[in-house]
Amino acid sequence: MTESTRSTPLEDYALLSDLRTGALVSRDGSIDWLCLPRFDSPAVFSALLGGPEDGRWCLSVVDGEVTDRRYIPETFVLETTWRSPTGTARVTDCLLRSESQGDLIRRAECLDGEVTVEHDLRLRFDYARATPWTREIARNGQDRALLALAGPDGILVTGPMLHWPDEDDGSSPSDDTHARAAVRDDESSQEGGRARRLEGRFDVREGERLDWDLTWFPSHEEVPDPPDADATIAATIRAWTDWSSQLEVECDPQPEVTRSLLVLRALTNMDTGAIVAAPTTSLPEYFGGERNWDYRYTWLRDAAFTIEVVVAHGLTEGAALWRDWLLRAVAGDVDDVKIMYGLGGERQLIEMELDHLDGYEDSRPVRIGNGAADQYQADVVGEVMIALHDLREAGVHEDEYTWGLQKGLLRYAEKHFDREDHGIWEMRGSTHHFTHGRAMMWAAFDRG
Repeated sequence: MTESTRSTPLEDYALLSDLRTGALVSRDGSIDWLCLPRFDSPAVFSALLGGPEDGRWCLSVVDGEVTDRRYIPETFVLETTWRSPTGTARVTDCLLRSESQGDLIRRAECLDGEVTVEHDLRLRFDYARATPWTREIARNGQDRALLALAGPDGILVTGPMLHWPDEDDGSSPSDDTHARAAVRDDESSQEGGRARRLEGRFDVREGERLDWDLTWFPSHEEVPDPPDADATIAATIRAWTDWSSQLEVECDPQPEVTRSLLVLRALTNMDTGAIVAAPTTSLPEYFGGERNWDYRYTWLRDAAFTIEVVVAHGLTEGAALWRDWLLRAVAGDVDDVKIMYGLGGERQLIEMELDHLDGYEDSRPVRIGNGAADQYQADVVGEVMIALHDLREAGVHEDEYTWGLQKGLLRYAEKHFDREDHGIWEMRGSTHHFTHGRAMMWAAFDRG
């Protein structure tokens, strides 16, 4: 960690989600983790597991402090209020909820007085292992944008800092917002490589605002047009509140329960129905330890617990989508059920270590993939059968395929009835008969 000796406290991060991936935004305005286009894709911002040089996007107010931070109610659109000696500003962050993939909007607006907004963007593809080829391009015949390409990934960045020449050419800004910006080379953590860094400061007066957009796209495809910021933010708010309006929350404290259900929704992939255990990898069980695992996959146990909760609060549609994902993931291999799968139902989650990253609070190794995918855990079939039972009791239609899946799961449980397992904590040593696993085996046959 060359620029910071300590990691940002995890409780200071807010989560953004577009139901395909998630971003972590620190209290001081730095997006330190983002995988594109999926939760389990390689990260383009990896500062969470290293330092700023490993990729981040920081948007802050010079000499300012954060006085308020909140989600717009029942959404994952984040608002951060900054106060400086000269004025007040609000930064709005959201991942676009739409059929397109990979749009991140950042808006800074001055509420009173005048503030200086500081911007620092460092793109590092593939967990900071790939230096993107970066160049400026023209959009709409006159606007300038930043295009970054590396392997299968392309990123287009648009925003006001790209509308002005570099600071050394003597030109003036084209409107009343004063800007000092540069796209420059910056030393990378990689040997023999240099990475692009986009930084700038902008003086913004009351009533003025600046919008940035980062769009991911497959590098072999045509460069997309960035979305309209106003329409994007409004549509994202509407999508979240429409979903929240379906919730049946009658218990106290209602706001906290609603937010918890929103988090479960935020960890769901809208395309496949898969539910990730977490949007991150390698956050340690204890600082400096080695139990740093990749949780960006779908554990059948965790997903089953989630399904039970959402069904209990009146949301059967999303739960049925997960059941269909399960049917595809297990497919013709019911005799070889995995405890976890990738978001598309992938079965091979090969574990490897990223030695170039320092790890959160120097907790090494940093891992991607998860070797526990090949473990046997006796409890999993029971949890799945309970969740499918709850779906059936809630009125979700059963057919020959879904019931056939459940009969196959019971045959699997019968075949392995006396087999010792690795347990719910995924011990990577000797196997045992765990009480929890035995009880959940009973639950599987009970629900069957």
